[in-house]
Amino acid sequence: MIKTAILGASGYAGAELVRILSAHPDFEISVVSGDSKSGMNFGEVYPSLRHLDVPKIFSIEEINFDRLDVVFCALPHTKSSLIIKSLPKKIKVVDLSADFRLQDINSYKQWYGIEHPAPELQVQAVYGLTEFYRKEIIKSRIVACTGCNAATAMYPLVPLIQEGLINLDDIIVNLATGVSGAGRKAKEEMLHSEISEGFTPYNVSRHRHIAEFDQEFSKAACRPVRITFVPHLLPQNRGILATIYVKGCLEDIQTTLEQRYLDEEFINVMEPNTLISTKHVRGSNYCHLVVCQSSKEDVTIIFSCLDNLVKGSSGQAVQNANLMFGLEETSGLLAAPFYP
Repeated sequence: MIKTAILGASGYAGAELVRILSAHPDFEISVVSGDSKSGMNFGEVYPSLRHLDVPKIFSIEEINFDRLDVVFCALPHTKSSLIIKSLPKKIKVVDLSADFRLQDINSYKQWYGIEHPAPELQVQAVYGLTEFYRKEIIKSRIVACTGCNAATAMYPLVPLIQEGLINLDDIIVNLATGVSGAGRKAKEEMLHSEISEGFTPYNVSRHRHIAEFDQEFSKAACRPVRITFVPHLLPQNRGILATIYVKGCLEDIQTTLEQRYLDEEFINVMEPNTLISTKHVRGSNYCHLVVCQSSKEDVTIIFSCLDNLVKGSSGQAVQNANLMFGLEETSGLLAAPFYP
């Protein structure tokens, strides 16, 4: 068994890692941390998971990392990189924070407002968009999982940009996401009375996932690409639905996406003009893509949806860890979505 630590297990992404890895045939959860919940039984923090055999929660300072094989780091940015920096070099790391996603150290400072805490490790990290960096992930020690919003838009757009099928100067992504993407800490704007019965845009010009779009889309196009990105907050717990407007031929877009994801277990390209919902992927590691006709002849609409806590975060992390340890990539991740 692969001895595993989950740091930040008291947060939503950490709890999802516990849920997934507890049923995984090859990973053993040896230790979990959650500084604000240190000393508590895991079932006290998440009663829905109390039936699982999960160790008591420790603070990070109490953990002996010497006997561990892999660390899943579900901590806030800056804190994550400082912890990873101190780990024994033999340990593989799957980081769910933003600390190692941006290859340009200056870009990190621009978007996060501080100097990168561990620039010497940045060059070792591989971007964790599994279906596009599989070969690099297999050989890596540190994998930086993508932002959930970023992954939702990248799955449909990266292949189209690579193939030169769409106008690169006129890409619009309207994206709606559930509130769990904001984490578990108490915030006034996340109160039920603030969120429910409403639909709200946020971080319209400064959302940090724009940095990931800039990086990956520009790399795919071999020239700078900047999209229009507008995120919205959905009054629901989990799920992301992106509505993407591009200028390109519907038939060519459909064919390209079908061919690109033909052998990918977790990316489903649906029939054109199908209507999809976040409910269709809830609790699963699947992403659904639909190419749709618009009211304008020169515009094609693409829908993309996934669960922000699974394919957008913890499920993606486990998928990457499977690759890092030479396991079947789908291991522990084939559970069907829960519905309704």
